[in-house]
Amino acid sequence: MNSTIFDRARPAASVVKASLTGTRQGSFWLEELEPRTGYPALTGDLRCNLAIVGGGYLGLWSAVLAKQQNPDARVLLLEARTVGWAASGRNGGFCEASLTHGDDNGRSRWPKEIDRLTELGNENLDEIERAVADLGIDCDFERTGSIDLAIEEHQIEWLREETIGENVVFLDESAVRAEVASPTYLAGVWHRRSTALVHPGKLAAELARVATDLGVEIFEHSLVQSVDTARRLPAQGARVVTTGGTVTAQKVALATNVFPSLLKRNKLATVPVYDYVLMTEPLDASQLAAIGWQNRQGLSDLANQFHYYRLSADNRILFGGYDAVYHYGRKVRSGYENRPETFEKLSSHFFTTFPQLAGVRFSHKWAGAIDTSTQFCAFFGQARGGRISYAAGFTGLGVGATHFAAQVMLDQLAGRSTERTELAMVRGRPLSFPPEPLASAGIQATRWALNRADHNRGRRNVLLKGLDAVGLGFDS
Repeated sequence: MNSTIFDRARPAASVVKASLTGTRQGSFWLEELEPRTGYPALTGDLRCNLAIVGGGYLGLWSAVLAKQQNPDARVLLLEARTVGWAASGRNGGFCEASLTHGDDNGRSRWPKEIDRLTELGNENLDEIERAVADLGIDCDFERTGSIDLAIEEHQIEWLREETIGENVVFLDESAVRAEVASPTYLAGVWHRRSTALVHPGKLAAELARVATDLGVEIFEHSLVQSVDTARRLPAQGARVVTTGGTVTAQKVALATNVFPSLLKRNKLATVPVYDYVLMTEPLDASQLAAIGWQNRQGLSDLANQFHYYRLSADNRILFGGYDAVYHYGRKVRSGYENRPETFEKLSSHFFTTFPQLAGVRFSHKWAGAIDTSTQFCAFFGQARGGRISYAAGFTGLGVGATHFAAQVMLDQLAGRSTERTELAMVRGRPLSFPPEPLASAGIQATRWALNRADHNRGRRNVLLKGLDAVGLGFDS
């Protein structure tokens, strides 16, 4: 079997070991936030027009947009721990225009809609950019675009197949290395407008601030245990039961991301897949000069087991991806976040990518669980006679798509028939994952097949082709 660049050009073990000495376990994005007093826990019983379950991006955008649409509505947001502590505070900060996890995935599933879905995605990113400016959201927003990178010979042709235009630029080897100096780069495509970079922790904290300024009531440490819509409740009502009290709401928006669904129908709709990240110390002027990167684009390679990386506002490099780890039983546990073998692998791949940065140390390492669906992007739905709406399954590209999903949920809850709610992407439903032990066996076999494809010029074996054919699979 062929080797990859990361097999052929490994750094010295001493470089990897030194880089991880003293690295702190924890999300840089969350630890860098200014200390705050926090929001109260729910105690007692309340009534409201809209109850939102989940304090990540989806819940926060839902709260902000709901109050903008109806300032007189009473909106409550219930978060099990603290605002933004899960995926919204642990991701890479890539705010993508794509609503479908890339054009290829969208075109294979919704070929009649993909052109409009692409337009809607670009419009969604424009709306986020305007909201950041209009609402004074301090989240280090930079619309730098992103570069898809070929790091193996066969990937160059994949890039040449992309549609090139005013804001999509093909970069040959010399051109891509002029943008970012890595000996691993063979070509690239720079999508100039379809990606913005943000500080994930700041974005969550600022959305919470904006929401409360608009009158949203946020309750932290208020785990929702159930949503009851029994007939004894008032017409169109729902009772949201938490550990400290209850909320009787006219409507409920579920934004629980990777955590177990409050609806039985979604029990098998997603699986939690752990993604791992390293963050360097700030680079000094000479180190920055050694890698170039003056246009500060987001970067990712084209492998099945891909890496994504970007610069922070203070010129650290976030470097993540490659391993995507599923644990038997769909468990989400803090103990899964420290995986030394993965952090060592990421460090090794980092110094293969940037050998000129040997000696750089990683200040932080962390992990988070991604809510993976079989269509690799969000799915939507309603329940209990339209009293509940939900979205989940963003599969790692939720920073931007959650804004769109919040609009869909609010349209549904208001009973509005809009272009968004009538999309086949919104009206359909992906296949569920099988129960255990089939889920674990299938995911591990698929990970093995994806790794083999990366080591065999991208050629997909019978297993991967079969999964492609039925629309059921697993993507790193």
